[in-house]
Amino acid sequence: MWREASAGTSETLVTNGRDGRKRFRADPPMIVAESPMGEVIEARRFGASEIAGGGFETAAPMRFSAYDAAPRFRRGLASSISFEGIGLHSAETVRVTLAPAESGQGIVFCRTDLPECRVPARYDNVVDTRLCTALADAGRPEQRIGTVEHLMAALAGLAIDDAEIRLDGPEMPILDGSADAFVFLIHCAGIVESSMPRRMIQVMRPVRVTDGAAEATLLPVLNGEPGLSLDLEIEFAAAAIGRQHYALDLSASAFEQEIARARTFTFVSEIEALHAAGLARGGSLANAIVVDGADVVNPEGLRFPDEFVRHKLLDVVGDLALAGAPLIGRVEATRSGHRINNRLLHALFADPANYRIVPAAAAMVQPEAA
Repeated sequence: MWREASAGTSETLVTNGRDGRKRFRADPPMIVAESPMGEVIEARRFGASEIAGGGFETAAPMRFSAYDAAPRFRRGLASSISFEGIGLHSAETVRVTLAPAESGQGIVFCRTDLPECRVPARYDNVVDTRLCTALADAGRPEQRIGTVEHLMAALAGLAIDDAEIRLDGPEMPILDGSADAFVFLIHCAGIVESSMPRRMIQVMRPVRVTDGAAEATLLPVLNGEPGLSLDLEIEFAAAAIGRQHYALDLSASAFEQEIARARTFTFVSEIEALHAAGLARGGSLANAIVVDGADVVNPEGLRFPDEFVRHKLLDVVGDLALAGAPLIGRVEATRSGHRINNRLLHALFADPANYRIVPAAAAMVQPEAA
């Protein structure tokens, strides 16, 4: 037997019909994952190909309606799934297991190569925001876990509240530089809903932070469904990017279809300096867009004409997922980055009057207007 999984609107999944083992391929990089039963799972993007050794079946794309309804109860993973990949900055090969967790635990990262290393995925455990978001226990900086933002975005996008992330190295694998592979893996593991009511953080007053030319604001939602809406603008001197704008009401289908596949990016002019600083040592054209002035170096080009701003929006979703519960509010940001995203959460929680904790099913009170 095999489990149907989502690969997006333009992709197809295949399974070996002879022995029931799931094999999907990714070009590039190859994503190899194993279920608890030792099944090998691979992901192939942009179309299906036959697996050697047997015929194949085609899996229809997953229907999103069940996922777009705002969950009233906490959700987690149905089973464990493991994979390995290269860290973007460390260049180390890291093995990761996404595992179910007790309802109410939240998202917790566990370094299996270190003793008693459990770091809750919270904004106040962020220790570094240079070109990624890194977590660590405040009293044990050696327990650092880097580049958590893409997985956190996928978990938030699919409304996963509880999971244990086990890894045997200092950094989450970058995979293809987007959240797409994480979405795929979560669907393969399966999503279950518990009997514990889901709680959310409702923004009650406008909160604004600035960092040079960067600006980010959290605003109350005055009307509409409770959830998170985002409006982001970026601007870079490189002609390949320039000024881009994107807005999104966060839901599972919007996340998967509009931003999950958007990749991280860098500039040819900065690569040497990054390497000298010990950063981006695992970077390649397989896991990042590389920009050189008006040109995109990657031979396959872009996945979206505005892939750069979509990826920045993906980062915002992942960084704000460190609030500890889903947000009800609106984010407006210009030239955002990991540091200002984290500062926005610190500013939100600095004053209890800025927010309230509400059951997901509760009617919203009228917050203050901007």
